[in-house]
Amino acid sequence: MTDGTDGSLQTSDGRTLAYMSVGPADGPLILHQHGGPGSRLEAMLLADIAHSVGVRIVVLDRPGMGRSTAQRSRCYAGWADDLQVAATALGADVFAVTGVSEGGPWALAAAYYIPEARLANATCMAGGCYGTFGANWAAQYLSKADALGGRLAMQFRPGFAAMYAILGVTVTKFPKQYAKTIMKSVSASDRLVLERPGAMDMFVQDSAECFRAGSSGLVIDAELLYRQWEFDVTKIVRPVHFWQGLADTLVPPVINQTVAERTPGAIWHPVEGEGHLLSFVHPEIFQQAKDDIQAAKSA
Repeated sequence: MTDGTDGSLQTSDGRTLAYMSVGPADGPLILHQHGGPGSRLEAMLLADIAHSVGVRIVVLDRPGMGRSTAQRSRCYAGWADDLQVAATALGADVFAVTGVSEGGPWALAAAYYIPEARLANATCMAGGCYGTFGANWAAQYLSKADALGGRLAMQFRPGFAAMYAILGVTVTKFPKQYAKTIMKSVSASDRLVLERPGAMDMFVQDSAECFRAGSSGLVIDAELLYRQWEFDVTKIVRPVHFWQGLADTLVPPVINQTVAERTPGAIWHPVEGEGHLLSFVHPEIFQQAKDDIQAAKSA
């Protein structure tokens, strides 16, 4: 794992979008959507894959997180527009969008809103698809803590905000305790990922950077996951890859299997024995994105 290159770009309404880039600068562009709490620093955990596959993976801080400007009115369509602005600024006519965990729904939004002529590949990995078919529809499958989060998001926003404020204090002020909590909550395969040299330090840095400007950016991000989505996955007919570890202890596989079954263009990739962090150890996910970009360019 190696360090990435930090950068920023401007949107038409004057906002700053901060990003980190890893892999060859002239490689096919993959805009990766970080998890939550997360940030552009997630790119550090993907650097080895980016170099081995030969792709440029760019992770953008979503609004209000890391160094990106906060945005009062956020929506999935607006972020899809931002992704197209970013791709153009980074010199790519054709690109891919991947997303893991809380970033998964943003990748699905890209598949819905961005023309297929530009978006060659859309990939959702262990996505937090909690509002796909109605507000907090997946509560029946979630842990008690995550289901409570959904109820608070819908019914008591101050409590929801407080929950994330406490999380921010924990990760920024008590990183060792945060790391221990993560290790207890993930699967055996995920623990192996985080036990690799430097991995947990990068993971904690990534999480802490999310709270650089406070917790409000993450609160808005997470609310959008739980509220009924403004787009309909049953209308997505273009190919969309769903990757899911079947040993995932954070996002139960049944959630994304259900979403995939109801998405016409879905290509379902279940991985036996794998957990939530499969994006960091499966280069074939990004190889597929590269192949799709190259095929689109040569068509």
